[in-house]
Amino acid sequence: MKPSLVVTLALCHVPSSTLAYPGMAETLADIQARTQAGGSGSGTLEGRSTDLLGDLLSSVATAIGTTIAGILKGTASAVADAVTYKAPGALGSDACNKDKLCVWKYISDDLASSFNGCSDLARAAIRLGFHDAATWDKSSPYGGADGSIVLSGNAELGRLENRGLSPVAAFEKSIYDKYSPYGKPGMADIIQLAANVATVVCPGGPRIRTFAGRKDDSRAGPTGKLPSPVQSAEALIALFQAKTFTASDLVALLGAHSTSRQQFFDPSRAGLPQDSTPQTWDTRYYQETLSVPLDSRSIVVFPSDKNIATYQETKGTWNGFAGVGGQGRWARAYASAYFRMSMLGVTNMNNLYDITRVLPLPR
Repeated sequence: MKPSLVVTLALCHVPSSTLAYPGMAETLADIQARTQAGGSGSGTLEGRSTDLLGDLLSSVATAIGTTIAGILKGTASAVADAVTYKAPGALGSDACNKDKLCVWKYISDDLASSFNGCSDLARAAIRLGFHDAATWDKSSPYGGADGSIVLSGNAELGRLENRGLSPVAAFEKSIYDKYSPYGKPGMADIIQLAANVATVVCPGGPRIRTFAGRKDDSRAGPTGKLPSPVQSAEALIALFQAKTFTASDLVALLGAHSTSRQQFFDPSRAGLPQDSTPQTWDTRYYQETLSVPLDSRSIVVFPSDKNIATYQETKGTWNGFAGVGGQGRWARAYASAYFRMSMLGVTNMNNLYDITRVLPLPR
């Protein structure tokens, strides 16, 4: 869904057993899959990160903090169930103003209309979500999913790794301006909602649990935190481990290239996809990264992707997604990893609120 996750992400995802919550059925399936898995090579959620982030490291102090902690630790699923939401009234009406979800439903519908058909704007929105959040790692004093990629203007958008993102940033800023009079939705939240709407409107994409209430920051995010399409497997794994992702999480995130069309890695092949089904969120990317040569004139394979696909520590997970039954395993793993991505640098998770129900249903 964008010119690659590494041209996406760079240049060039404690409930009680007596309670029900969105995704509980999926959670039980995930836990069973991890229990039965023989190792990360199975392609299940085995090997995913369970690290807490932000303010949850010091205190899980609220019900919403408990929910988010459960998703991060893997005791709750990042994949949402099919519960939806209907706005109680027109935008700006008393009924709408009294319901926190109402403005988000109008924003989500607006985004879904623009992203319909897994459009180029949808691809760019996913890339923007990655690029805003991934400026953070454990050594960063600030940065992450804070809206800075839009709010800092050209200070962040002007960086080499963010080439091509100005149009989608302008589009999402127009959404921010349009809906600001109605509940003041934040830029950081709009960016992450847009990434999740774009994912689910692409056929096969998972419906990822989504929260709002992040703190916006207009400071440009820290530099040097995004990957390169020519990095070694070891360097990429280390880069993502610093953000609390495991090697298996990284493999799952790279699957966003399933709907990518690269633009800048090789300008002579600009617009070419990274698998043969760029309109569909599927695992053909994992299969074809293994089989297609780097100099193909029909599909673009990044050297970094090939490195991860064949590296000893990651090839088992890669082959698990590429093999029979890989689609469902990858969808769950991607949702888990991207949910974590959307929470990087967020320091007020105990005070967020759940807006998952405003998302479209999977196509």
